[in-house]
Amino acid sequence: MENLDCGFTKGSKWFRYRAAAVIIENSNVLVVGNEGVDFFYSIGGGVHHGETAEEAVLREVFEETGVRYEIDRLLYIHENLFKENNVPSLKGLSCHEICFYFLMKSRGSQELNSNSYTEDGKEFMKWIPIHELKNYTVYPAFFVDKLHNITKNIEHIITRK
Repeated sequence: MENLDCGFTKGSKWFRYRAAAVIIENSNVLVVGNEGVDFFYSIGGGVHHGETAEEAVLREVFEETGVRYEIDRLLYIHENLFKENNVPSLKGLSCHEICFYFLMKSRGSQELNSNSYTEDGKEFMKWIPIHELKNYTVYPAFFVDKLHNITKNIEHIITRK
């Protein structure tokens, strides 16, 4: 049976329901790069129809890192509204994404077993020291400020770009 992401494209509009991970080890956050783009982004992907956000993030983390992480807790709910110009597969689309970001439990190791691909090219994982995030183009952009001081509360963040 084909797994269908909860999202659609209709004309020039694109919507996606996404689940993503915040993985921190030794004050470094794990992000993804891609040979097709010049920025980094959070580990995660589209929630499949009939799948919970928790199930999706566990699946996506394993698919992208080759490691089975456990969820600590829900950290952020992000409503992201933007016009895409950097990702070839979304170029020119008016995008609306709702993403649940889960903080993953630390494993005490930065060891990964990754070999992930997307329609925009081969992905690669990168550990970036949290205090150096400002030196990179990373999405979501709020990581630069928020990961320095993670609160106990779930935060609802709305971004319009």
